[in-house]
Amino acid sequence: MTRPATRTGTASGPAATAAAPPSAPAPAPVSASDGRRRAVPGVLWPYLLIAPTVVGIAFLLAYPLARNLLISLQHYGMAELIRGGAGFAGLENYREILSDGEFWQVARRTLWWTGINVVLIMVIGTVVALMLQRLGKRMRTLVLSGLVLAWASPVIATTTVFQWLFSSRLGVVNWLLVRLGFDSFQDYSWLAHGPAAFTVLVLLVVWQSVPFVAITLHSALTTVPTELFESARIDGAGGWRVFRSITLPLLRPIFGLLLSLEVIWVFRCFAQIWAVTGGGPGGATTTLPVYSYQVARSLHRYDLGAAAATLTVLVLIAVLILYFRQMFRQEAEL
Repeated sequence: MTRPATRTGTASGPAATAAAPPSAPAPAPVSASDGRRRAVPGVLWPYLLIAPTVVGIAFLLAYPLARNLLISLQHYGMAELIRGGAGFAGLENYREILSDGEFWQVARRTLWWTGINVVLIMVIGTVVALMLQRLGKRMRTLVLSGLVLAWASPVIATTTVFQWLFSSRLGVVNWLLVRLGFDSFQDYSWLAHGPAAFTVLVLLVVWQSVPFVAITLHSALTTVPTELFESARIDGAGGWRVFRSITLPLLRPIFGLLLSLEVIWVFRCFAQIWAVTGGGPGGATTTLPVYSYQVARSLHRYDLGAAAATLTVLVLIAVLILYFRQMFRQEAEL
């Protein structure tokens, strides 16, 4: 009995169409970037993207701090700066600095300096930000433009302007005070008296810092729904009540961030003090950053200057830790 012949031709008709498997879609072309992504595991991509920033921070911040710490543990003077070969000193430099009464006097002055400036900056910046909310569009744009220009001005340029303003003979401040009837300010030398020089520097730092706080708080206030303020005013709440019950709780993280940044900026303030008074007169405006520079520059004791700079960083970290603990405790109680 013969087998039926096998058909090798192509089947046609509905049955053949139903039996044929569906054709697979054509593979998409693989680009070079897709190939690199497949070569690198997906978990590593976030770290590779932030790697340049981390390297830059390590080079610009971590290395100077580490180098400063190393110098503070060595005998490092002018001779070691030229020929190298600094010997290990351990904590001797720190003991010498901490046993100096001038260091503690400067440390107290630095805390006083930081407290006055930060309080004035935060209060004035908050008032300006709240004022901007009540201005019309044109006036708000004008005030914001002025704030941006004041904030963007170079530090040394603004410092020079303040030196001209408070000049003893040709200064606008003395001229205006004399015209108002304060004859004792005729040819008054602001930078020759400790409290007066301190006041000038406070005004300078506050002038430079208020725009940043005001602009940041104004931007944050624009994200708060206006219905909350309108409801509070309908209920009879005054301006202070609205600020304490609505604005401050909603913007507490922004206030905390700004306060921390201003503490850091004011505490390590150096250029303005050195350019205007150099820490004088009689050390009345010497803060810890200026003190560490003076020690290294005048005595050529770079090891003592590095030790003073390291202690400055430690004091700043301690102040910020105390503040953050208090802030976290208040948030936990809410």
